[in-house]
Amino acid sequence: MAEVVYMPKLSDTMVEGVVAAWNKKVGDAVKEGEILAEIETDKATMEFESFFDGVLLHIGVETGKSAPVNSILAIIGQAGEDISALLANAPAPAPIAEKVVEETPKATVPNPAPVVSAPTVVAEAPKSIPLASNAGGRVFASPLAKKLAEEKGIDLNAVGGTGEGGRIVKRDVDHYTPYTPAEKAPMANNAVAGLESYTDEPVSQMRKTIARRLAESKFTAPHFYLTLDINMENAMQARKALNAMEGIKVSFNDMVIKAVAHALKQNPNVNSSWMGDFIRRNQHVHIGVAVAVEDGLLVPVVRFADTKGLVQISAEVREYAKKAKDKKLQPSDWEGNTFTISNLGMFGIESFTAIVNPPDSCILAIGGIKEVPVVKNGQVVPGNVMKVTLSCDHRVVDGATGAAFLQTFKQFMENPVSMLL
Repeated sequence: MAEVVYMPKLSDTMVEGVVAAWNKKVGDAVKEGEILAEIETDKATMEFESFFDGVLLHIGVETGKSAPVNSILAIIGQAGEDISALLANAPAPAPIAEKVVEETPKATVPNPAPVVSAPTVVAEAPKSIPLASNAGGRVFASPLAKKLAEEKGIDLNAVGGTGEGGRIVKRDVDHYTPYTPAEKAPMANNAVAGLESYTDEPVSQMRKTIARRLAESKFTAPHFYLTLDINMENAMQARKALNAMEGIKVSFNDMVIKAVAHALKQNPNVNSSWMGDFIRRNQHVHIGVAVAVEDGLLVPVVRFADTKGLVQISAEVREYAKKAKDKKLQPSDWEGNTFTISNLGMFGIESFTAIVNPPDSCILAIGGIKEVPVVKNGQVVPGNVMKVTLSCDHRVVDGATGAAFLQTFKQFMENPVSMLL
C-alpha cells in the first residue's frame, strides 16, 4: 500500500510550509532516512527525511509553492501502483484560522518594525552587485534559487549571495536587478522627481508569523508599561574588571540576563503564563533573548538562566546569535521561554516599549546607556543611566507586582556583586 507523506509541522508556530527544493523526482527510488525535500518554515529552512522505502509516486507541492500543515506533500509506494483513490479521498487540511485559535502560543518575536507612512515616491530596490565568491567558477546557490534564475534568465555569476557562506538563496534572485556603474547611470539609485515607483516583495513565512503572533498578543493581552532608570556606574566598572581577565568577554546584555534571572526567582508571579482557564506559575527560569535576523527576529532561549554564570550565559548567547544568522536554530532552541528580553541599546535607542511574547506575561525592553547629569551626595555630577521598560500582561501581572520586579532588577544591576551571592 502506498504511504501518504504530509506537510510536517516543523515548528510550534508553523501553519504552512514552502517547499524550497525537492531532492527526489517522481519515479525515483526513496529509502527511509534519505532527504526527501527542503522545507522552509516561519523560522528556518530544514531538511525533511523520508519515513518510508519505495518509489516517489506523487509530488503534492511544487518547488517554491506553499501548502498548509497536514496537506499532501508526497506519496511513496511501489512502482506503477494506482494512487488515484488516495488522492480522491484525501482529507482536506484544517483551515489555518482554526489552527491559529487552537494552538498554544509559545515562541514569537517581541518587536515589530515601526510603522511609517509610505511616501508618494518610493525608492527603487538597491542594485545587486556580484560578489567575488560567485564571480565565475563554481556558483554556490540553493536548488530553488537555481530554478528561479533559470526561469528568469538570470546569470547566477552576477548575483550576490546573502545566505550562509555567501550562498545564493531565493530572496537574492527575487530581488536581483542588473548592476549599472554609477558613471553610466547617475540616477540609478534615485527616484525620479514627480514619478511614482515601488517594488513589491513577497512576505516570508517568518514575517507572516511575526505579523500574526504580534497581533494576537497586542489585541488579546491587555498591556501596560513600567519604565525605570538604572544607574550603570557599578555595572560598567564590574564589566570592565571582568573583561580585563584573560579569555572573558561579557556584555551588558549578559549582565541583564543574569539580573533578570535572579529577579524572577524573587518575584515568581512575573515568571508566569496566561493559559486561558488558569495561570501557570513557572518555577524554572527560561529567558528568551531577541536576536535580529534578515527576515525579522528570532528568540532563542537561555534555559535555567538563574543557575548559570555570566561567562556561560555570554558564550550561549553568542552561539545562539551565530546560529540564528546562519538559520541553523532548531525548534528546541526557541521554545519554552518564560520571560523575554529585547535589547536595542546597541542601536542608540534610549527607550522603547515591546509587545509581550506569548506565553510569557512580561517582556523587558532595554535601552542604551546614556551619560546624563545625576545628583550624588547633593552635587550634580556626570552619570551613566540605562532606561528599561517592562511590558506586562494585566491578566497575569498587576502594577505593584511588575514594579516590585523592576525594583529587584534595579538592585542587582546597580550592585552587580550581589548577583554572585
